[in-house]
Amino acid sequence: MTRLNQTITRWQGMGLIATTLLGTGVFIIPQLTIQQAGDRAFWAWVILLGAILPLAYVFAELGRKYSHAAGPAYFVGEAFGQTAGRVVGLLFLFAVPPGAAAALIMTFKFLDPIISLTAQQLIGIELLVFMTLFFLNRRGLKLSGRLQLGLTLIILAVVVLMLGAALLTTAAPAEVKAGTSDDVLAAIGLAIWSFLGIEAITHLATEFKDVKRDFIPATLGGVALVGLIFIGCTYLSLLAPDHELAMVGAFELLLGESGRWIIGALGLISGLATINVYFASLSRLAWSFSNEGVLPAQLKPLNKHQVPAAALLAFMLISALILVTSFFTELDFAVLAHWVNGVFVLIYGAAMFAAWKLLSHRHRPAIAVGLAACALFVYSLGSSMLYAVLLSIVISSALLIQQHWRKRDATVVSRPL
Repeated sequence: MTRLNQTITRWQGMGLIATTLLGTGVFIIPQLTIQQAGDRAFWAWVILLGAILPLAYVFAELGRKYSHAAGPAYFVGEAFGQTAGRVVGLLFLFAVPPGAAAALIMTFKFLDPIISLTAQQLIGIELLVFMTLFFLNRRGLKLSGRLQLGLTLIILAVVVLMLGAALLTTAAPAEVKAGTSDDVLAAIGLAIWSFLGIEAITHLATEFKDVKRDFIPATLGGVALVGLIFIGCTYLSLLAPDHELAMVGAFELLLGESGRWIIGALGLISGLATINVYFASLSRLAWSFSNEGVLPAQLKPLNKHQVPAAALLAFMLISALILVTSFFTELDFAVLAHWVNGVFVLIYGAAMFAAWKLLSHRHRPAIAVGLAACALFVYSLGSSMLYAVLLSIVISSALLIQQHWRKRDATVVSRPL
């Protein structure tokens, strides 16, 4: 069968992978890791990057040999059966609502240096954003991929410009607390957020001109580039760690007073674009599971724009409920991020076990390192893994009960009268 769009070169692939991983967190997460690990925040990023690279390699090898839109769910299904694959797919499905809520909370942090809002005003605007994104998505509208790529390139340009200015000036990192080993582990648990979506690289394999030669170098190069950018932003954030948004403080220190507008606008627009894509993808995955009978049939209908509006509305309401709950319980971004990170660690661990079964023995050293990295992440997240464990138990139990009733119904129907 002829494959389409085999146009991606090694360097283009590296850029696309970096674009997939690099989001608004580049302006916020480094500051949060400094608050957590102090002067050892660099080590948190170095250790995380060293742990992520083997995972990226294994995902690249899986994507090269088992290309499929379902990604990790397909790998796990191929290795351990349809039910296991569906558990992984549903884990991803129910990780996105808290992830979208966390991303929205993070996105509106960019307004802090520009405008003062009360907590009530902020939650009202955030819910209004969810409503607006629903009406955009239900008409089949989505932000252009070129726009998203352009935003990422502008973010990269701003970061590089700031690093260049820092090297040419006498600006020095500020004094911060002395971090401990436990602080580093806690910072790693939070920083995992920056690499969520690493499994998305598996969807790019069929687009490469020479997938066997270029896919793995492009993957490792793109992931390494993202890691280095976050390390660079950690250095920049150390220039103004006490500012309400350290990257704004660093920009104003290095390049002038326009930092709050430039960083704020880029962070806000890019954050909303990312959340928009979350919901567009999520609604289609939910619709797919509904057609397979895994989720309720009420999520099946398509509107006149051929958009699964019912699925879109259902999961947007779940996200809004999580957002409102976080408001009344005073949960912050970091707590929600840890929950989502825990779910993805389970997904990545399952994919590594699938790789152990699907790939040849020569890949097992890398897979073993990937599993060790997942174990490190579990230890770093600690009790935050409880959400992921409970979610996996609920999903697994629901699927097993569903299968039991289907077998029972089939038995009843097949009995002779």
